Amino acid sequence: MTMRPFAPIVPLALAVLAFPLPCKAEDGPVKGTMAGYLLVPHQKVPESFNAGFSMYVAAWPLLREYPGNQFQTGLFGTWMFAQYPGPKPKDLYSDIEGGLGWWRDTRFATETPKFIMGGVTLNFSEWANGPGAGKGRNWSKPLGLYGVAQLSPWVLWPPDGLNLKQGTCGELFGYGYLPLPLTRAKAATAGKPVPTGDQSWTLFLNTGNFKGPVTFFTPYFWSKATTEKPELAGMFLDSKPSAPNRALQMETQYVPSLQATDSKGTTWARIAPTSFPRGPSGDSILVHKMMAHDRAALWNQVKDWFDGGKAASGKIDTRGSATHTFTGGGGSTWRIYGPDVPRDNRVALAWNSFATPVAIDQETYGYHWNAESVSTTKSGPASLTTLPQYFRLGTNKDNKPLWIVAKPEDVPAETGLAKAEFRRPKAAPAEAYVTPEEAESPWRKPGPVAGPFEARPGDGSVLTYSWYRFADQPALLNADLTPAEREEMQVRVEKLHREWKKEKDYLPPPSMGSLAEIDPALIMTPPKGLEVGYVPIVTRQGPAR
Repeated sequence: MTMRPFAPIVPLALAVLAFPLPCKAEDGPVKGTMAGYLLVPHQKVPESFNAGFSMYVAAWPLLREYPGNQFQTGLFGTWMFAQYPGPKPKDLYSDIEGGLGWWRDTRFATETPKFIMGGVTLNFSEWANGPGAGKGRNWSKPLGLYGVAQLSPWVLWPPDGLNLKQGTCGELFGYGYLPLPLTRAKAATAGKPVPTGDQSWTLFLNTGNFKGPVTFFTPYFWSKATTEKPELAGMFLDSKPSAPNRALQMETQYVPSLQATDSKGTTWARIAPTSFPRGPSGDSILVHKMMAHDRAALWNQVKDWFDGGKAASGKIDTRGSATHTFTGGGGSTWRIYGPDVPRDNRVALAWNSFATPVAIDQETYGYHWNAESVSTTKSGPASLTTLPQYFRLGTNKDNKPLWIVAKPEDVPAETGLAKAEFRRPKAAPAEAYVTPEEAESPWRKPGPVAGPFEARPGDGSVLTYSWYRFADQPALLNADLTPAEREEMQVRVEKLHREWKKEKDYLPPPSMGSLAEIDPALIMTPPKGLEVGYVPIVTRQGPAR
């Protein structure tokens, strides 16, 4: 799913790694890659369910040991595009494609995944992954760094991604995006005669220790591109509904692999230990309760409330929701290949020989495993199914090349594959994320009302954060809002803070499994007097001293 160099993934066709060419066993194994997609088919819903989505996805440590910053993969996730009445406009790519995973620029990575938001505006010209997190770290040219605003007073969002509790293994992480009417639509944007819509696409979470809205993309994040390209006015998610029938996949760019050819000319491969969570029945439960919503699910109630009506509970009304059902099926495009191998020549693994995609029930998708090919290990109280590590280059029934599962004892010792280790490489201390410190910057003027404070999540980093009045946070000072418009937002958000507490249900709850938790260090208790209308913002994330 969503990847990044603080953001979205580069196409697999461009992911060429500078390793030596394949060689014979006496030269030692050659480093390579396993990459591709796991595809999840699901039933479509009516196009009228165009006001966001929600779902539950399993969170787990894909690899036994973090292999360094070449590792880039998402867990199961989706891409949410704008909905258009006719054909999609040409040369316009823009969506929300975040999710759980690991990225090449993750600075404080562990085996436990993190979550990023992954909003992409016009053709990757900017992207935003969370408050203070976007394309690059150049604050003099902040390409998406101000694209996300903090909404919740109870969750602290690190620029490196939202941490899950260390050791998370198979629990379900509930999330979704729904629009909230936090601002009014505008006829002009940044002094140009192009409009900005009134949709603040808001991330809702359902976890074991936090429920509710946490952050949102500012409408200006989407409409900003139209100030230079007015012909695209009204074409982005600030004003467009969402297309409800989205792809659901697991996108993998790099898992370490090794290859060697023995003295008889047979080529063998080994992949780093790669695992999936194993449920009580032995199957892997990976996606659950994937839903699309219309405006009756949440928007209408909140709009009425902000216009003077009764308070909205925030709970999604499922009479305005539709569920994508699963029937099983799906496939894999995972391939193992060495360096500089053209995409068309990359050889697939015999995925179906050890994994069978299944519908656990109509609302749940997962895999059934061939017990003869996989192994089971414990990860704390949970279990993991570890995929076959060894493969032999053979052919399929159509005489096309195929990586066929091999038993470890069948791999010749001369290949050196059995002795190879996939270890976390040594690395220099990670560079800190630092926000602007100049007195005139939006981080200092008007600046925080309390802090700085520190938090220490389980990834080994130290977060420095302060409390800002909601309307005075840096993202909103860079969202093309007048003081009056920000004050109107402040009033609306204070209503949310009073009524929408973190223990209530917002997303439809799961009907199976247990919920993953956010790293406890990121769950906040607002200081006395700052419980309503104030939010915590990270100003620095660096390595623990």
